Amino acid sequence: MSPLAELPPRVRLVTAPMGIWGSFRTARRNLLGLIPEIATRQPIVSGRTGKRWHMVMDPEANRHILKDRVEDYPKSDVTKLILAPAIGQSLFIAEGAHWHWQRRAAAPAFSPRNVTALAPVMTAAAERASARIAGQAGRAADLYQEMVTTTFEVISDVTFSGGEAFDRAAVHRAIDAYIAQTARISLLDIVGAPPWVPRPGRLVSGPAMRDMKRVADTAIEARRKSGPRPAPDLLDLLLEGVDPETGRRMDTAELRDNLLTFIVAGHETTALTLAWALYLCAFDPAVQDRARAEAQAVLGARAAGAADLDSLPYIRQIIDEALRLYPPAAFLSRTARKADRLCGREVRPGDTVMLPIYALHRNHLLWRDPDRFDPDRFADPKAIDRFAYLPFGAGPRICIGASFALQEAVIVLATLLARFRFSRVPGRDPDPVLILTLRPQGGVWLEVERI
Repeated sequence: MSPLAELPPRVRLVTAPMGIWGSFRTARRNLLGLIPEIATRQPIVSGRTGKRWHMVMDPEANRHILKDRVEDYPKSDVTKLILAPAIGQSLFIAEGAHWHWQRRAAAPAFSPRNVTALAPVMTAAAERASARIAGQAGRAADLYQEMVTTTFEVISDVTFSGGEAFDRAAVHRAIDAYIAQTARISLLDIVGAPPWVPRPGRLVSGPAMRDMKRVADTAIEARRKSGPRPAPDLLDLLLEGVDPETGRRMDTAELRDNLLTFIVAGHETTALTLAWALYLCAFDPAVQDRARAEAQAVLGARAAGAADLDSLPYIRQIIDEALRLYPPAAFLSRTARKADRLCGREVRPGDTVMLPIYALHRNHLLWRDPDRFDPDRFADPKAIDRFAYLPFGAGPRICIGASFALQEAVIVLATLLARFRFSRVPGRDPDPVLILTLRPQGGVWLEVERI
């Protein structure tokens, strides 16, 4: 690669120690700013900011943490403090037996057959997105906001389809308030204060979260009374879900917390994947043209569906590469329960062990020209180490909705690229900023041209 070749936007990583106050200010602004630049060239980096920490960018160590010794590396207290106000003790943050039974009960809802059955909802949302974007042809549009709208329609329709008791606007407002306030790092998190010490900033979005939970509870109870729909949605599937080992079913609070997990994670992360993918296609017109040719050959004038997925390999490669460069969950954090060694480094009980996925995906030891946009690096997925590429995590706690998200992303991206050409707006490139997810600050503004 020429040293003069343009690269898509990246985060400026830290090159000198920042101390507690500097770390706090940086984390409030952009959590990825805590990652040292050297983390993109080494397998592990350790330090102390209030408490001992280790950043791990080594596939074998990742396998150890996420698969072989997963019980010894539970999600960190900070992760639980940030997420619990919205999603309680749902699958995403529950531990041990409480996690196991929920996973067993929920797994059938995300079987390949059920995910495929939900594809028509995604196709319909892609058609509506196409109609909205067509109305903006000839000028710049914020494709990030368009993708947020699209994926929220999908997750709402597959979660509470036809549910008049489900106030989508109220839920959307609550999610925005939660991410804006509750999801930000506190100084008390940086210094390692115990979980029982109140974080004042996390009280701000409390009323909105209570409203969201009340809306969800009302919708769940209404569905219990009305019974399942002719075409079961995610709520129906979870209501039917039962732990095959114990016979236990989720009560209303457990159903609500898991549904809100899927709503918060399911629409935000897929919207980000699509927004970054569209930006990257505009960034590299040759990639966009190749993807468009593939989509048009397969789809003609119609929108994509589940039956088209195997015929759209290059579209899928673009999605995979967007997830590598801009992983929505770009920073995972665990707490070591037992003494251990990672990459030859001593790990003590209580140490924070971080998996900075952003740095892992751009590590020079693992990827050639890691900051370059190149979908062809995913032409042979088997050539990529499973634990070097972690957009959905790995091991037993891999994201339960990964296949759902990938199916939706390919359907929407293929439909849009077959119908529109997207170009960058000079001076309006997005800035990658991680608060809870890796968002394009300033939006993804692209010129839209109908084909």
